[in-house]
Amino acid sequence: MKITSPDKAKDLPIPEIISRSLWKRIPLFIAVAYFGLLVGMQALAVTPAPDGGYSNNNTAEGTNALQSLSNGVNNSAVGFEALFRNTTGSSNTAIGFETLFNNVSGNNNTATGLDALQKNTTGGNNTANGVQALFSNTITTDSTATGFQALFSNVASFNTADGSQALLHNTTGIDNTAIGFAALSSNTTSFNNTATGFKALFSNTTGSENTATGANALLKNTSGGANTALGFAALSANTSGDDNTAIGKKR
Repeated sequence: MKITSPDKAKDLPIPEIISRSLWKRIPLFIAVAYFGLLVGMQALAVTPAPDGGYSNNNTAEGTNALQSLSNGVNNSAVGFEALFRNTTGSSNTAIGFETLFNNVSGNNNTATGLDALQKNTTGGNNTANGVQALFSNTITTDSTATGFQALFSNVASFNTADGSQALLHNTTGIDNTAIGFAALSSNTTSFNNTATGFKALFSNTTGSENTATGANALLKNTSGGANTALGFAALSANTSGDDNTAIGKKR
């Protein structure tokens, strides 16, 4: 490599002297630019930094959330003691105070709202959205509750409740559908009932295979079965009669 002495450097053209000087400063320029890039990236990051990510795709955010986890995967717990006792249950989502608190090995459950699915232990494929929705469910599966205390007492499978206190007292009745405030609220053990509307089949306890569509339809029915009521307050006075059909508003 040819080295230019200081004396000879005096004879070099000015552009060449500047060029050599810049080359000496390039590492410094790169360092400054890299530092500036890092500062910029940090400025764009979330503050405080996100946390709660754990092994096996589990996420916990909140005091004692997912506290007992051992082998479960793909769980998300957000809130005080959400999924607190879960050990091997997987693919559960719990958002809210003590949601899915007692779940141990149940899979594919979704609970949103204070104490939703709070007592569930091994039940799976349940969805509870609302304060204390499906609160008492323990081992049963495939029920959906949306609304305050919907399916609160439920310990059976394949029920759907959409509305505040819909199917509130249902315990072992299966294959029931209640849509509307307090629809089928008193139902306990009966099955295959469909109630759509405000307090439809409100008093029904043991009557099965009834269909009520409209506010207060079959309102007072308790043990009557295989009845169809369509319209406001249709068959509202029926209590234990079977195989009745009424279409139209009560007059």
